[in-house]
Amino acid sequence: MTALPKDFTERIGRQLGDELPAFLRAMEEAAVRGIRMNPRKPFEGSEAYTAGERIPWEENGYLIPPDSDAGATIFHEAGAFYLQEPAAMLPARILDAKPGEWILDLCAAPGGKSTQIGASLRGEGLLIANEPIPKRAQILSRNLERMGVGNSIVTSGYPEALSGRWEGTFDGVLADAPCSGEGMFRRDPETRKEWSPDMAAGCAKRQREILQEAGRMVRPGGRLVYSTCTYNPAENEENVRWFLKTHPDFEAEDFRLNGAESTEGMLTCWPHRMRGEGQFAARLRRKGNGERPGRRGVFPAPGKAERQALREILPEGPEANGVFAGRLALIPECPEMSGIRILRAGLQLAEIRGRNAFPDHAAAMSAFPMNAAVTEIGDEDAARYMAGEEIPGETKGWTMIRYRGLILGWGKGSGGVIKNHYPKGLRKVLHPIEMR
Repeated sequence: MTALPKDFTERIGRQLGDELPAFLRAMEEAAVRGIRMNPRKPFEGSEAYTAGERIPWEENGYLIPPDSDAGATIFHEAGAFYLQEPAAMLPARILDAKPGEWILDLCAAPGGKSTQIGASLRGEGLLIANEPIPKRAQILSRNLERMGVGNSIVTSGYPEALSGRWEGTFDGVLADAPCSGEGMFRRDPETRKEWSPDMAAGCAKRQREILQEAGRMVRPGGRLVYSTCTYNPAENEENVRWFLKTHPDFEAEDFRLNGAESTEGMLTCWPHRMRGEGQFAARLRRKGNGERPGRRGVFPAPGKAERQALREILPEGPEANGVFAGRLALIPECPEMSGIRILRAGLQLAEIRGRNAFPDHAAAMSAFPMNAAVTEIGDEDAARYMAGEEIPGETKGWTMIRYRGLILGWGKGSGGVIKNHYPKGLRKVLHPIEMR
């Protein structure tokens, strides 16, 4: 295994003092793994994933064995859970999103914290999940779709390009900033080779720029959570104190979760103290009490022909209120979106091709009731379906495919078979159940 960098160990020694030996021993142990169940997607067999120790600060979180292959199962692809390191579940819990709020996750890919926020919103309000790097934003969009977070908009913009448009807009902003990654040294030892003091100093500078813009987008009375996956005080405590000094309209706000309590509104997860990898988080409150701005984003409304095409495939499903990228969608109320790159807007219901509508995979993944026909399948057919094969079935027309209580996607029945409409880019050979 790659040794810890000397400069890193010396600095940690100054930070921890007598606790350094305990920290170094912990760094030689196996990384802790966690799973966060999707409360809106219960399924038969979930007890196999909730048998481990509960993660105290996350009501839907459990520890899983180091050799678990839960990520290679059908349940994972159907959005029944998200694999997430336990300490990484802290920032979203500290943000404490409530149904009906407007929340911005500013540096959101791959989507662990965004999908956790989405679960807290319970389908009410708005989550804008932003990722500046377009390829990473695509992964973020896919994970929000998989976990059924329909009241979300995925954007791809740098903080400085967003803050001017969204000044004082959000009830809560999460800035999980790019960092030197010291908290990943145990989980991914190769990251130790990439670390250097100069790299950490460069991260600290960029983080201040991100914090500056993130703070602008919090409404008076709203809160800002700043987090990193590093132990470096220059990237953590020093950045928070700098922000508070230069932004007197903010103040640190202490928080107390089960197994996690702040000091001066800040908390560092150390692997020898808590069951998790390295994580830092701080909660800051903007003084005052203000409402969200009155300007609202407007998407083109569907025409009569488009609404009729949707009714033909989803006669009792939700009404579309907008059109985005050739898709009929149910788009939540949102701020002004002009000039911002959008990858996904709301819950995509159907794709329009000429005069016809085809149900969107996101509609099947959503926890929003579609009231469509359903075909139940077993283990073998589920594996065949996820691999892109036809499956037997007497249903005629569009149907949702359900396996052990989970909707997997769409099929179209005719002549005793159901043609596969699972997205081609997602098809793969998967285990119906966990194999370990």
